[in-house]
Amino acid sequence: MKKNMLRRIISALSCVVLIGSLFTGCGSSEASGAKGGKILFVETDDDDTFRASLSEAIMASASTYGVTIDEVLTGDSVAKQVEEVQNAASKGYTGIICRLADVATALQIEDASSLPIVFVNNQPEDNRLKDSKYVYVGSPEADAGTYEAEFVWNKLGKPSSVNLVIMRGEKGHSATEGRTNAARDYFKDQGVAVNIVFSDYANWSTDNAFNYMGIIDKQHASYDAVICNNDSMALGVVDYLDKHGKSDIPVTGVDATADGCASIAAGGMDFTVLQSAKGQGERAVEAISIMANGGSISSVEGVTENGKYVWVPFEKVDASNVSSYQ
Repeated sequence: MKKNMLRRIISALSCVVLIGSLFTGCGSSEASGAKGGKILFVETDDDDTFRASLSEAIMASASTYGVTIDEVLTGDSVAKQVEEVQNAASKGYTGIICRLADVATALQIEDASSLPIVFVNNQPEDNRLKDSKYVYVGSPEADAGTYEAEFVWNKLGKPSSVNLVIMRGEKGHSATEGRTNAARDYFKDQGVAVNIVFSDYANWSTDNAFNYMGIIDKQHASYDAVICNNDSMALGVVDYLDKHGKSDIPVTGVDATADGCASIAAGGMDFTVLQSAKGQGERAVEAISIMANGGSISSVEGVTENGKYVWVPFEKVDASNVSSYQ
């Protein structure tokens, strides 16, 4: 009798432990989100400083979220991107991260596969995105342009009119348009008369920006500040101004790259905006790891209510805080 009772007690305790472990396991899985999967990362190139950093962050985040990631460089070929996406499922991939070669081809990329896609570094139109299926992970580009214009206006003493040079990035890129338009809009919203002395696509290039400044000066144009869509172009502008005795003209950029921050610390560039490649890379991998397992990204930090975007905020960087970003 006592032996039977003992067996029953042991059996009951075992069931309690087993049930408890099952609930603990379920709770753990639910808290962390579904993991596992093979992800295809379709990237145009990693020549640009920010894109290189973003690629590194994406690849480095694979183990954190329990996925494997293969990166493919396609250059500017839309056909190559479509081909890679079309063949992804047959190669065992469960999700895709894509940096579009042409933002206008988002629908074409989506139609090429039934797999979930996280777009990075080139933002598709809103109607091309779908909750936890086709998602954009990035930073709100208008904020960067607004922050640049705000800095310049304050730096110049809040004038009623301003002559600007704007160095644009890649033609058709969402960041190029978003940052440029927001900078112009900021001045207009403050009631400032804006005269755009020069604005052209320097294609994220230091050399192109340097050469454009020479063209502007040959035209004997007068300008109060130079706003650039990224740090690489800003560094080209700073180099030109330093060599021509105009280092007092404010120059701003975006990305807070190592070289950009070093320039600010040395008294070259005046201002930049951190676009966190690490933050964007981590959130992109987190989102696709969930989507690849059929889950919702509603718990991902920075996700919008409609589940179409995951935003990683920009951060202002100038001489007062640049040491924190180096």
